Amino acid sequence: MPMFEFEGKSPQVHPSAWIAPTATLVGDVIVEADASVWYGAVIRADFGRIIIREGANVQDNAVIHVGVNTCEVGRGATVGHLCLVHDCVIGEYAIVGNGSTVLDGARVGARTMIAAGSTVTPGSEVPDEVIAMGSPAKRHVPLTDTARQWIDVNPALYQELARRHALTVKEV
Repeated sequence: MPMFEFEGKSPQVHPSAWIAPTATLVGDVIVEADASVWYGAVIRADFGRIIIREGANVQDNAVIHVGVNTCEVGRGATVGHLCLVHDCVIGEYAIVGNGSTVLDGARVGARTMIAAGSTVTPGSEVPDEVIAMGSPAKRHVPLTDTARQWIDVNPALYQELARRHALTVKEV
């Protein structure tokens, strides 16, 4: 897996975390226990720190970058495929749906789902336990039973999948 030191700061990856061989980590990145960073994802912390909390997953081709603040992906949270997460905070067990963008200074609440393709604009606050949708993601509705199920199941599903990849993936 490509990991790069930048200006004396190197990524720190917990031994139980899994980083795909094609993911890239640069600079002041911390990946906590049982977290996973998937194929093609880029996490670049050259201005501030990025923390991927315990059990979180950053899926394929997602990009996380930070300004001068700390960007955090909360415990058990999911950053879906092709997402852009920039200089913001994603709450515990939140799901940022595929192709979504969360921008500078935004805060996504705990157990919140950002609907696929949505844009959370700079400085926005998305409360706990809602589905936020749209571009901009101004429409907030209560969690549905299906969304609640994804929030409950997704962390363990990706932690187990990461263990399977760690044990069996081979370059051919």
